[in-house]
Amino acid sequence: MSKDNEKLTEKQRAIIDAAIELFAEKGFAATSTNEIAKKAEVAEGTIFKHFKSKKGLLMSVVSPMMVKLMAPFIKNDINKVIDKEYDTFQEFIREMIENRTEFLKKNLPLLRILIQEIPFHPELKEQFIEHIGKDIFAKLIIVVEHFQAKGQIIDADPYTIIRMVAGSIFAYIIARHVVVPEGNWDREEVEIERIIELISNGITPRE
Repeated sequence: MSKDNEKLTEKQRAIIDAAIELFAEKGFAATSTNEIAKKAEVAEGTIFKHFKSKKGLLMSVVSPMMVKLMAPFIKNDINKVIDKEYDTFQEFIREMIENRTEFLKKNLPLLRILIQEIPFHPELKEQFIEHIGKDIFAKLIIVVEHFQAKGQIIDADPYTIIRMVAGSIFAYIIARHVVVPEGNWDREEVEIERIIELISNGITPRE
């Protein structure tokens, strides 16, 4: 537990836990402070006393989590994949998908909030880029350039390749595990191989 969390009162922790559950389930805009108060079993005024506003509560939930908890964990976790040696770029993609899928499953409520709210709150996006995105992006550039030098990836802008590959991986994971988890999916390993094939078709040099 972080030092900031240790300083929270029992009521503050109850409010944050209730907010995480409701924000993840319904979204920030559709959740009222009255609903949060009822779930946390506190008076609605207690929320405003400690967090000033619903937006203040969102920032208390997401910002510390991203900066102090998620950022180091995300970077350390993803670095386990990035820092390994791979014979092919397809092997790298496969392990990246498996790694990010496991991470999402373990942190689904908080990640659901991030996914839902980052587009509507610029400060969250800025914090994500500052504390997570920059370091990871720099390492991914090195990976792409390595496989370009081996002739496994087309000679295109590495930033464009990363955006395309990351977007495909992210879209698949979010669709399968967040948006339509009960959809008509094949076995996970089959779906992953399809994603790898589609990505490869777009970035593999033509002979």
